[in-house]
Amino acid sequence: MFHNLEIGFAAAVTLQNLGFCLIGALLGTLIGVLPGIGPLATIAMLLPITFELNALSSLIMLAGIYYGAQYGGSTTAILVNMPGESSSVVTCLDGYQMARNGRAGSALAIAAIGSFFAGCVGILFIAAFAPALATVSQRFQSPEYFALMLFGLVAAVVLAHGSVTKALAMIVLGLSFGLVGTDVTSGTMRFTFGVSELFDGIDFVTVAMGLFGLAEILRNLEQKDEQPQISTIGRLWPSRSEMREAWPAIIRGTVLGSILGILPGGGAILSSFASYTLEKRISSNPSAFGKGAVQGVAGPESANNAGAQTSFIPLLTLGIPSNPVIALLMGAMIIKGIAPGTAVMVKEPTLFWGLVVSMWVGNLMLIIINLPLIGLWVKLLRIPYRWLFPGILVLCCVGVYSVGNSYVAVLLTAGFTLLGYLAAKLGCECAPFLLGFVLGPLMEENLRRSMLLSDGDPLILLQRPISAVLIAAALGLLALTIIPSIQKTREEAFQE
Repeated sequence: MFHNLEIGFAAAVTLQNLGFCLIGALLGTLIGVLPGIGPLATIAMLLPITFELNALSSLIMLAGIYYGAQYGGSTTAILVNMPGESSSVVTCLDGYQMARNGRAGSALAIAAIGSFFAGCVGILFIAAFAPALATVSQRFQSPEYFALMLFGLVAAVVLAHGSVTKALAMIVLGLSFGLVGTDVTSGTMRFTFGVSELFDGIDFVTVAMGLFGLAEILRNLEQKDEQPQISTIGRLWPSRSEMREAWPAIIRGTVLGSILGILPGGGAILSSFASYTLEKRISSNPSAFGKGAVQGVAGPESANNAGAQTSFIPLLTLGIPSNPVIALLMGAMIIKGIAPGTAVMVKEPTLFWGLVVSMWVGNLMLIIINLPLIGLWVKLLRIPYRWLFPGILVLCCVGVYSVGNSYVAVLLTAGFTLLGYLAAKLGCECAPFLLGFVLGPLMEENLRRSMLLSDGDPLILLQRPISAVLIAAALGLLALTIIPSIQKTREEAFQE
């Protein structure tokens, strides 16, 4: 492990990669602070910019945006009761109450310390367990990969907020759009309607930009652009009693987030909600939650950062994105000609370990730059959103057109923008759609290889132990959600 980390430090600590790590961390914090943008939309908008960078630099920057947003989101949640990032929603409950009681500085420091500690532990998780998982994945062939992707999609459905039926429908829709283009095996054109720009399929950037970038702008424009009331910050360091209350919650949140981040459909959001529920359940004074409990800030903030870090493990070892942001990063790797999975660790050790080490460097940068820059972030919060969105819109349009210099890409982006906006109005999440779109072609490729291996016998999926267990687990997970008592419990959990 130490030899691997040495390779990573040599790659990550170059002047160029340190610069892109800093840019990613600062951008992530910025979009975490500014409510209504989020890392998903930002990474989608910045994908075209990374085309001119090498693979490691672009991934370092995009990853920095993701985990940097976990830091920045807590600032607005604590100071103005407005989560800048969805995983910081829970922080509003007690963080804002601490700020109202004159303890905003303590809350911000606890969130930063918890995030840094959890980020470091999450990186150690990757360094320790990723090689072992990659060794196991070497036993995987086409049937196992197909079964694993099927299990990942089903898990994403079960853990998606809202209706299981709607989540399933969005996955099927995403799988359908992933089939557009030329069939690799037969060379037949599928669902292209004679449009030559669709012969190579729908571009990933087009889908991501429309569903998450521009659709997010439309949804934000519906909100009233009110000037937030910002709490005074006060002393920027917690007292000894606050730290004594915070540390156990930080450790519990870190462990919980590190585990949940690996699960398909997990990541930062699920980790933060689960941590808050755990802290409230085991607390000797649960009535304090919602009134400024230190554990209500320390636990979720640690959990969301640990979950953000360990969600990279399935991507880098198995080639499976565990959440929509990781799916975007997977798209960036594919664009660079890198096949996510075991091959990354074996064939591209510098890329793999350079990215892992850059996360630790990025977390160190975030703890150093975040607390001193709180005054700057407070000033940025005063900028009305109506002044920001025209620039974001221009950036999106230029980025989409630059991908293939095609007006068809711009029209497709407009279509996906409308789809994302209507999906939000109908209560359908776009995250399952994106996972289906990314995994669809890979699932089809592995299924067809499996059929070639077995001369067309689908029982090959059940005759191989690993694929049989994964398919059984996927079906069992789906069946469980249909049982009325479990369905009710799931709805109550999301409601809470």
